[in-house]
Amino acid sequence: MAECIEFDTERLHLRQWRATDREPFAQLNADPRVMEFFPAPLSRAESDAVADRCAQGIVERGWGFWVVEERASGNPIGFTGLNVPRADLPCSPCVEIGWRLAREYWGKGYATEAARGALRVGFGRLALPEIVAFTAVPNLPSEAVMKRLGMVADGTFEHPAIPGGHPLRLHKLYRLARDAWLARGL
Repeated sequence: MAECIEFDTERLHLRQWRATDREPFAQLNADPRVMEFFPAPLSRAESDAVADRCAQGIVERGWGFWVVEERASGNPIGFTGLNVPRADLPCSPCVEIGWRLAREYWGKGYATEAARGALRVGFGRLALPEIVAFTAVPNLPSEAVMKRLGMVADGTFEHPAIPGGHPLRLHKLYRLARDAWLARGL
């Protein structure tokens, strides 16, 4: 069991999962708008399984997809963090950065703020050599976050966990090297 990393940004607290996070997480995973660029919204059981995997990753490594909590309200608003993808991807082995926030928290800069904090952990504390991000080609909002983080586009690939012929199978890959991140002084 690794030491659990938790951290704050200006407006957010990124932390380990709690039992009370399951209901709001299930609500955001059931929202068709939040899940627009995934094959389908998640059932409660599927959402709980994702939460369990996220929590277990933090237990095992000390880091992972953390719950994002709005510091002013104390509300859990989604997740952001670092993950070792389960699927065999063209960039594997790798560490990805990802995020998913409840719709009412979109447009406030929270995804970028939380992701910048996760990059600080990944590159600063963990000294990872590179962090990748990927999303379905039509997901322009997530791609915009990747660009704001300073990540560089590196082509497309067919995501092996999405069935052939599915309109979301083609994904864009972005990369950020630790050296490039350090050179930017972030």
